[in-house]
Amino acid sequence: MARSTCSARLLIRTALLLSICFLLNPADAGRRGFRKNKHDGGEERRAQEDDEKGGRRVGRKERKRLEREKAVKFAQMKADGQDQISMTKEAAELRSYELRKKKKKGLFRRKEASLAQVLFPGVSPEEYNDNEPIPAFVELVDSQKTQLPFQYYDLPTCKEPHDAIQRRFRQRKNLGSRLMGYKLRMSPYSFPTKVNKGCTPLCFVEVGDKKLNWLRKLIDRQYRIHLTLDKLPVLMRSKELNYAMRGFPIGFKAHKASTGLEHDEYYFFNHLKFTITYREEPNEFEGVRIIGFDVHPVSIRHDFGTVEDEQKFDQLHGGAEVDQRAIEKVRGEPLSTCNQDFAPRNDPETYLSLSGDFTKPMMNVKSTKFMYSYEVHWQETDIPWSDRWDVYLVGSPDDEIHYFAIVNSLMIVVFLTGAVATIMIRTLKKDIAGYNEMQTIEEAQEETGWKLVHGDVFRPPQSYPMLLCVLVGSGAQIGSAFFATLFASMLRMLNPIKKGQALTAVVVLYVFCGVIGGYVSARLYKFCDAKAWKRNTIATALAFPAVIVSMFMVLNIFLRIVGAATAVSFLTVFFIFLLWGCVATPLVFVGSYFGYRADKIEVPTKTNQIARFIPEVPYYAAPPISNMLAGMLPFGSVCIELFFIMSALWLHQLYYIMGFLLAVVAILGATCAQVSCVMCYLQLCVEDHRWWWKSFFNCASAGVYLFLYSIWFLASKLELVGILPVMVYLTYM
Repeated sequence: MARSTCSARLLIRTALLLSICFLLNPADAGRRGFRKNKHDGGEERRAQEDDEKGGRRVGRKERKRLEREKAVKFAQMKADGQDQISMTKEAAELRSYELRKKKKKGLFRRKEASLAQVLFPGVSPEEYNDNEPIPAFVELVDSQKTQLPFQYYDLPTCKEPHDAIQRRFRQRKNLGSRLMGYKLRMSPYSFPTKVNKGCTPLCFVEVGDKKLNWLRKLIDRQYRIHLTLDKLPVLMRSKELNYAMRGFPIGFKAHKASTGLEHDEYYFFNHLKFTITYREEPNEFEGVRIIGFDVHPVSIRHDFGTVEDEQKFDQLHGGAEVDQRAIEKVRGEPLSTCNQDFAPRNDPETYLSLSGDFTKPMMNVKSTKFMYSYEVHWQETDIPWSDRWDVYLVGSPDDEIHYFAIVNSLMIVVFLTGAVATIMIRTLKKDIAGYNEMQTIEEAQEETGWKLVHGDVFRPPQSYPMLLCVLVGSGAQIGSAFFATLFASMLRMLNPIKKGQALTAVVVLYVFCGVIGGYVSARLYKFCDAKAWKRNTIATALAFPAVIVSMFMVLNIFLRIVGAATAVSFLTVFFIFLLWGCVATPLVFVGSYFGYRADKIEVPTKTNQIARFIPEVPYYAAPPISNMLAGMLPFGSVCIELFFIMSALWLHQLYYIMGFLLAVVAILGATCAQVSCVMCYLQLCVEDHRWWWKSFFNCASAGVYLFLYSIWFLASKLELVGILPVMVYLTYM
């Protein structure tokens, strides 16, 4: 016995020595060192602290002290009036500090990162040589007051340039971008690298009465124009007011009290002052990197001279690009309001007015001629390329709010878990013990509760079993597609910031998840002992998509009438029908085939031939009151995160934290499952064995609360104008 013990000890010591030798192997150490360098490369904060301390690792207390010093420093900067949106070094440091919690990656061990790595993982910066033209692209013209965006070239503006887009600037077209109305179109403005431009005439446009009335309507509804340069959205900044907004307005409305007129006046922004911030670092990279893209719109009535001079400009209007030499050739001298020595500015005396009374849209208004112009200024900065997205998230909610939302959801789950555990461990155990102690048949007949319906609890639904199977199968298909999309986004396989990519993933995954929907529907339908399996399969494949497509087609007709950019073309509609009929439907049939081939779901009890009489239940335990009470907890578990999702969808805000959203969806699924368990048990306790439809509506009623919440969001947060925008909003919700 002692000898075997010594042998075992010897074997253990030998194994430990071999493990140590393996760990100290130089080749393996090299691999570990590479892995360590790879993971520690993003921890800039620790590296900076090590440099400050001469290479000595900073302890936790020292790190806390440094954080307190930074907090005091930046609080003093804010007290001194330092803004957060300008391109100065101090503003960039303050922005970086305010967004420090957003600049982290990972779930448990969150590492330092830049917003460029968080929003656009794997994207490398573009470098441009001097005088190299950088294309700018136009996006949708949209407004928070309506959900009806328009294309930029639907406006009375300059003609679209016909230059071919370079290969490195092209973006792949996808189904989602087509459904959302996004098209990659070049802007009429040119931006050669590091070339400053004074006031440069762009084109002359003559606007008729209908276009004037439409422009006034767009201005009244606060539509904004969006441009991108080097994938960077254009910004309007105000250092005095410390705010920055994406895009710039078409014009502005002046109240009659400020103008002295009998009606409100509308003014149009026809001159744009662009400021492009760049960085040069010959020791790190070659060329120029774009850091910021700003615009300051100006409304100016350009002076064309005499009536004869204005008539000479008729040969130049209509969107043709012009330059100073063409103007001098026609007029004999450059424009006094737009030349290299004059910078236009906003002056009430020279505002470009859209003459006419907006309250009388059908009045006879003369056409107006005006000229588009712009200027470009390049400014160098020391801000790194990785921090150029900081200004776009200034003022956005902190990530701690999302943590609070998850904690709120987890508390509800813990509460429901306790309720389920109480039912399973204490109540059921007590009930079973009581049933086992019955001595006579008379005592058993006097007992009440869930045990008396054991012969009817697995009775298939007597009312509309096919409809229930179709709804459950469609729900499984939607849930699988949504969960797969969130999981792919969390793994950075999808980027929700890119236009249309997330919507494309949802549509494609929904189509491929038709196998799951068909399988679930078929298994449940087989359990119901129904025979019309072909009808059930066809209904599963067509019911939900038919409802969605019908609503989409009706809405698309109205969008096409008003000329909205989200109106889908016939080719896209045909492609959707092709995807539905040739891919989604066959996959549902494949899933149904395997579902019907599988064994029938077995139950532990035998169903009675005659259904048991159901006594009268209390009013609070009967639908719809019980359903509405059950739906409150699932909705309450996601209501906080729902606000951020609604803001991203309808208030044009950025939403990129897919990990939080996936966690909330998982909590929602757990909450629905536990609510169903509790409500089903309470229902069986009152001897009501018809639980199929009631269990379905217990969790489905959370959708009613979602719709009511969307109405509250519409009334309190949105300021939609017109009937069609409200129809669009309610249709999507």
